[in-house]
Formats: sequence, structure tokens, C-alpha cells
Amino acid sequence: MNQAGGSGGASLGRKLEEIDRDECLRLIAPGGVGRVAFDDGEGPTVIPVNYAVEGESVVFRTATEGRLNQSLSTVMAEAEVRIAFEVDAFDETDREGWSVLVRGGAHRMSEEEGADAAGVTPWPAGAREAYIRLSARSVSGRRVRRE
Repeated sequence: MNQAGGSGGASLGRKLEEIDRDECLRLIAPGGVGRVAFDDGEGPTVIPVNYAVEGESVVFRTATEGRLNQSLSTVMAEAEVRIAFEVDAFDETDREGWSVLVRGGAHRMSEEEGADAAGVTPWPAGAREAYIRLSARSVSGRRVRRE
């Protein structure tokens, strides 16, 4: 038995495959919850966010006093901060699923851009007035499924 309590052959009949850019964008297009990875000045950190997809960009909202917005506020106007964004979906019973990673430059959107942005409704209470756009430079994904 392995540490997960199953047999070592539990993955037989499943394959890991790369997902192309178009399929990755299709998988994350409905929006929902993903995770943003960035350096907050104290080192790498990851936070969950509600998001929407606009073309090849990911848009999300955060609190103006939040770590991510503060990190973006420290750069020069028009500059972008490199971040990563990840979304996945898994079926633990069937041991299948996918994961998509988007990397690129993020910037705080202007009030006008935010007003025109796709509707992103944060789950937690409180103001989430800062709109962030991640322009995808790299989009990759992997899927595990039965053969």
C-alpha cells in the first residue's frame, strides 16, 4: 500500500497529457475560483480569488489594502508585475481532473477599465474595489484521465 491508502497500481489505466492553450482557456472560461501566486515582499504567497476570463486575460478583484494590490501599487504606472494564476478541477472518486496555469504581467485596472470589466463577484464580504488584469503570456495545462 502507498501512503494514500491505495495500491501502487491505482493509477493504471490513467494517463497524464498536456493541454493546449485554446483548451486551457476554454476550461477556465466559465470563471469561478482560482489561486494567484505572487511575491508579496516577504516571499512567494498564494491567495484564492474569484475571477472572470476576458479573451486571453484573467480579471479579478481584491481589497485595496490587500497584499496583492499593495504589491501592484508599488510599481511604476503602466508597469506590470509578474504573477501566476492557477485553476483546477478534480474528481477524487474517478481520480481524474485538469489543472491550468496562466503566467504573465498583472496591472491594476483604472476605474474605467474596472467598470467595463466582466462581472466578478467576490465571495467574502467587504469592499473589493481594486480590479486586476493578468495578461496571459504563458498558458499551460495538464489533464489526468482514463485511457
